[in-house]
Amino acid sequence: MLRRSTPAVWLGAFALLAPGAVVDRSTASAAPRAEVVAETAVAPRTVDLTIGSPAMDRREKVRLLLPRGWSRDAGRTWPVLWLLHGGVDDHTAWTRDTDVADLTARSELIVVMPNGGRCGNYSDWWNYGRGGSPRWETFHMTELRHILERDYGAGRERAVAGNSMGGLGAMLYAARFPGMFRAAAAFSGYVDTLHGHEPGDGSTGWGPSFSCPGTDWRRVWGHPDHQAAIWHAHNPADLAGRLRGVRLWVASGNGKAGSLGGMPFTDPVEAAAHANAHAFVKRLRDEGVPVTTRFFDGQHDWPYWQRDLHEAYPALMRSLGLPG
Repeated sequence: MLRRSTPAVWLGAFALLAPGAVVDRSTASAAPRAEVVAETAVAPRTVDLTIGSPAMDRREKVRLLLPRGWSRDAGRTWPVLWLLHGGVDDHTAWTRDTDVADLTARSELIVVMPNGGRCGNYSDWWNYGRGGSPRWETFHMTELRHILERDYGAGRERAVAGNSMGGLGAMLYAARFPGMFRAAAAFSGYVDTLHGHEPGDGSTGWGPSFSCPGTDWRRVWGHPDHQAAIWHAHNPADLAGRLRGVRLWVASGNGKAGSLGGMPFTDPVEAAAHANAHAFVKRLRDEGVPVTTRFFDGQHDWPYWQRDLHEAYPALMRSLGLPG
C-alpha cells in the first residue's frame, strides 16, 4: 500500500500549483491504509486527488473545490458539501456540467466530489455473499472522510447532495450515518429502490436500473426477496425515520420537457425518478420527518440539476452555518 510523503516543494496551498501540475505523494508502506498518492491542480480552487484505497482494492479519484485562501497550515477547518454524481458518470461531472465552481466561489467551504463508479450505488457490494470490493460506502464515509479531516481541513459540519444515483447516495449516507450530515438533497434521485417491486415477481432494480442499465443488482444488494434485509438497509424510503433532524430537500421533474428544454416526449428515466420521489416523500411525512419538495415539468438532464442545486444551495449553506 502507498503512504503519504510531503515534498519540500509542496508549499501548502494548491493555489500555488499551475493547473495540470501534479504532486506525486507515493512511497512504499506495509500499512493497508488509504492514502493520497497524487494531487493534481486542475483549475483555480479545483484539485484532483488520487487515493490508494484498500476498500476499493485500487486507486480512485476525488475532485475538491477548495475555499479561497485555503492552506494546510491555516489552523482552522471548513464546512464540507459532499456532491455526488449520477450513474454512468464520474468525479468530474459536477464541475464539467454545472457552474458549481462559480456558485461556491464566495462560500467558506470545501466541496467534495468523489468518484462513485459507473453504477456503484454508494454501497459496499454484496458480491453474491462474498463481500469485498467495490466498497464505495467504506471508501467515502471512512477512508476519504478521514483523509479530508486529517489533511485537508475538513470540518464536522457536513451536507450532502446528488443527482440521480447521487441522490440515492445522498439520502443513503445521511440515513445510514445518523448525525454525520446536517442536510441532504436529492435531485431526480432513486430514493425508493423497491418502488414497484412485489415479492416473487423476479425483478430487481426497477427504478435504479433506468439510470444504470446493465447493472447486476444481485451483485450489488443481492436478490430483493432472498436478501431483502440488504435491500431494505439500502433503501432510503425504508430508512425514512432515521432522517429525522436532517434538513431534507427532494426535487424531481415529471419527465415532460419544461422551461429548460428537453425531449419532445416523456422522459421515462425522470418519470420513474418522479414516482420514486413521491413515494419517498410520503414515507417521510408518514414518519413525521419534514422535507422541502420541488416538483416540476422537467427531464433527467443537467440544466435541471444545475437549477436544483441553485435552489437548494441556500438551505444547504444555512444548515452549515454559512450565509445562504
